[in-house]
Amino acid sequence: MSTEPRHLLVIGIGAGDPDYLTLAAVKAMARTDVFFLVGKGPQKAQLTDLRQHMVAQHARAPYRVVAADDPWRDRTRADRPGYTAAVHDWRSRRADVYERLVTDELAPGQTGAFLVWGDPALYDSTLGILGEIEARGTVSFTVKVVPGISSVSALAARHHITVNQVGRPVHITPARRLAELSPNDDGDVVVMLDAHESFGRFETDDVWIYWGAYLGTPDELLVAGPVREVADRIRRLRSEARDRHGWIMDTYLLRLVDEDREE
Repeated sequence: MSTEPRHLLVIGIGAGDPDYLTLAAVKAMARTDVFFLVGKGPQKAQLTDLRQHMVAQHARAPYRVVAADDPWRDRTRADRPGYTAAVHDWRSRRADVYERLVTDELAPGQTGAFLVWGDPALYDSTLGILGEIEARGTVSFTVKVVPGISSVSALAARHHITVNQVGRPVHITPARRLAELSPNDDGDVVVMLDAHESFGRFETDDVWIYWGAYLGTPDELLVAGPVREVADRIRRLRSEARDRHGWIMDTYLLRLVDEDREE
């Protein structure tokens, strides 16, 4: 039995545009033996198709593509303890899938790759799941992370803005924690994973929103302006896009407008 470890690459592939692949990502894909593609069902087949396109364009033969289905996740529990428990349960079941893929489909000494939407370090579960598998001690592997262009970077670029302002921090949060943060002199707020259009709570304030959905894809949507003026437009676009695609991925930045504040 070989004691040589397997090698895993966690490759950030950007926010949707195939040209967002970095040179490091392209080089990593070129040395990959097995690509693991975990699908999220027919509604999000576009995400799998993009990964397939990138593999076909940048991988070097011989290589294999191994597909698997993402485990079901309970999204009905909105309270914080229930949500946290549901996420941990889903991650553990996803770890079972990943462990099987690595053990059964990747030979010792070979290199396998997970292609991660955006950047592996920002709102992605892959590294945590691989850490759980490593802690189990059932299969030996090394991990190398290739950073990618996140949706936050893509959002700022598409709106021609900087994420931060001079001397001010930036908070990045899921929408369920937005009630604990507000765009103010303590910083601006980047919101991810907002299923409930939580930006509406700022319609009476002097807050601007820079919103984007399907960033980097042909279906990209962009809106910017005072929340009180553009909130209804964003809601309409989100509803129409979800009906059309069956899913939506959006990100936005909230910024307090203070004309008297000096930089």
